[in-house]
Amino acid sequence: MSLQEKTAIVLGASAEGGTGWAVAERLAAEGAHVVAAARNLDELNRLAARTGGKAFRCDAAVAADIAALTAFTKAQYGKVDIAVNAAGLPMPGAIADAKADDIQRALDVNYIANAHFIKEAAAVMNDGGAITVISSYSAVQPVMPHFAYACAKAATDCLVRYAALEFGPRRIRVNSILPGPIKSDLARDLLAVPGVEETFAREIPLGRIGLPADYADAIVWLAEAAFVTGLNIPLNGGNHLTRMPRPDELPLGEKSFDGDYA
Repeated sequence: MSLQEKTAIVLGASAEGGTGWAVAERLAAEGAHVVAAARNLDELNRLAARTGGKAFRCDAAVAADIAALTAFTKAQYGKVDIAVNAAGLPMPGAIADAKADDIQRALDVNYIANAHFIKEAAAVMNDGGAITVISSYSAVQPVMPHFAYACAKAATDCLVRYAALEFGPRRIRVNSILPGPIKSDLARDLLAVPGVEETFAREIPLGRIGLPADYADAIVWLAEAAFVTGLNIPLNGGNHLTRMPRPDELPLGEKSFDGDYA
């Protein structure tokens, strides 16, 4: 598969070892021009130097930033063929303890940002392009206590279906990927708790949790899959055939989620 001379936007790509970073590197390896975006410009510049692409500072929760990102990409390369939003904000917490600001922040990053991203990407995208957003399997199979994050991701999955219908006449394909547990920078603190990774892996038929490269593979495929749209695709090693561990099965219970993972 080759993406020679295609232009791609990857939002949420500033953490080395993260999904967005892996996606940007893989798209570049396949021949695409990549504009990597996130809030941390220093890290983005490092990624851009490795991929031969561009870096653009963008806060996923700010609609004007997303509009500026897509306009910048169009101005730099004259076209956009692929757009990926890998930005996300896991927010553990119970409904009974929820604060209004936390619920709004979960929506801002995990749903509303995707609405703006799809809108702005489609506005500058070539007909026949591909938009993929990273959702979460917690939107389908509850992972306590992540209700705000999971509900926002569920709204994103619904958004994808509407967007696929709206932009289908232009042959723009819109899909979401629903990861299970990922061994990425974002989950570093959670997975550093002894026994946590093994507890999640026991519920995965393929015997391990996901790696950023697994999701990069899927996004490259979706970039070329001309007859695939409107899907919310579980990508979890078969975890959708079993279940997620309960908090009381984790080594530290709900305290397992107390690090930077939040």
